[in-house]
Amino acid sequence: MVRKTGKKIIFLFPGQGSQYPGMGLDLIEASAEAKKVFDTASRVLNRDMISLIRDSDALKRTDISQITLTVVSLAAAAFLRESLIVPAACAGFSLGEYSALACAGVISMEDCFRLVNERGKAMQTAVDNLRHKSGEPPGMAAVIGLSPDQVETLVSKWKAEGQKDLFAANFNSSKQVVISGSAQALTEAESRFKEAGARKVIRLNVAGPFHSALMKEAAQTFSLALEKIQFNDPINNLINDTAIKLFSNVTGKQIKNGEEAKALALRHIVEPVRWTDEEISIAELKPDVLLEVGPGNVLQGLWMDTRSAVPCCAAGTAQNILGLKSMEYV
Repeated sequence: MVRKTGKKIIFLFPGQGSQYPGMGLDLIEASAEAKKVFDTASRVLNRDMISLIRDSDALKRTDISQITLTVVSLAAAAFLRESLIVPAACAGFSLGEYSALACAGVISMEDCFRLVNERGKAMQTAVDNLRHKSGEPPGMAAVIGLSPDQVETLVSKWKAEGQKDLFAANFNSSKQVVISGSAQALTEAESRFKEAGARKVIRLNVAGPFHSALMKEAAQTFSLALEKIQFNDPINNLINDTAIKLFSNVTGKQIKNGEEAKALALRHIVEPVRWTDEEISIAELKPDVLLEVGPGNVLQGLWMDTRSAVPCCAAGTAQNILGLKSMEYV
C-alpha cells in the first residue's frame, strides 16, 4: 500500500561532511526496513556498518565516511517508504547522488554500496598521493559573498594567468561557492577572493580537492568498477505510475535514462556540483515538499537560500520521519 496523497515529494540526499558518530542507529530501532539496509551493506562489503558508524576517527576518512553516509541515507529512505512516503523525484548533493540513483532504481542497493565503496577507496588513494607529492594536504574552501558567476570568472582568469591548481567545485547557492585546489592554490586564492570583495573564505574540513581535475587519478581507478555495474532507467514511483525523476550534479538537469546516468557518474568525480542549477530544475516540478533524507541540515539551508515558499524538512532520524507522517503535505 502506498499513501496516495497526490502530493509531490522530492527526496534530497546529503553529501560527504554531513556524517557524525552514531548517525542512523535510531533508524535501526524504529524500522525493520532500515535495519535491512544496514544488514545488506554489512553483508555486501563484509564490514560491520554499525561499528564503523560508532568510530569517530574512522568517519574522518573518505573511504569510510562515504559508504556509511550512503547506508544511513538509504536506511532513512527505506523507513520513509515503509511509512508510505515515496518520492516523485530524487536528487543528491555530491556523494548523495548515489543514494538518489539507488532510490530511483537506476542501480540496485547492493551495487550502490559496491560503487560507493570503490569510489571512496579510489578518492582516498588519490588524495593520499597528492598529499605525498606536495607535502601539504589539498582541500576545499567556501567563498562567501560573491556570486557563482563571479567566482567562476575569477577562477578562469587566474588559471589563464598560470594558477593551474584551483577549481570552482560546488555551486551551492547564490551566496556560496566552494573551490578545490592544492594547499598553495587555496592559500593564494583566499587573499585574492577577499580583494575581489568576498566577505569570507573558509577552509573546509574535508579530505581532498573533490569535484576537480585534481581527482583525475580517482576517476581512472573508479572507471574500472563502474564498467561492471548495470544502470537502468528510473523506476515508477507507485503513486501515479510515472517514472521517478532524477537530477544530475554535473548538468543540473534531469537524467533521462540509465545510459546517461552511467556516463555522468564518471564525470561526477572531476566536474563541479551545479546544485543551484539543480534546485532550479527541481523547482520547475512545482513540488509540495522537499525532504533531506539523511544526516544533517545542509541541503535545507541551501534550499532556504532560494527563497522558495516550498518547505524543505529534515528526514534523517527516526524522530524526523515519525513527525513527518502527521504533516498534511506528506
